[in-house]
Amino acid sequence: MQQWSGPLPHPEALERYNQIVPGSAERIIAMAEDQHDHRIEIETRVIESNISAQKLGTILGFVVAMTAIVGGSLLVYGGKETSGLTAIITALAGLVGVFVYGKREQKKELAGKAQAITSARH
Repeated sequence: MQQWSGPLPHPEALERYNQIVPGSAERIIAMAEDQHDHRIEIETRVIESNISAQKLGTILGFVVAMTAIVGGSLLVYGGKETSGLTAIITALAGLVGVFVYGKREQKKELAGKAQAITSARH
């Protein structure tokens, strides 16, 4: 029994394919190369899409927070101190909460990667 893993058949199998259909080994290798290039292209698009989504989320979050802060300031200026301060404090608390949560998740992710690297070495 033989076992072979990878995108291409075992070299002996490639040779047999080529004997049965001349040029088929080259075509099989070309297909594997095309599939490799396709995967790289898809991964690049996914990464670029994730970066764009993160940027958009940051911008929209900033706009929402600033709108609440400006609105709260206008309420304070208009004599509604309690409502205005509540809007300002809520917006600031939300920003701080998102920042703290993001840092905590980042630390968890880094710890997980470090653990994976350590366990792979042993």
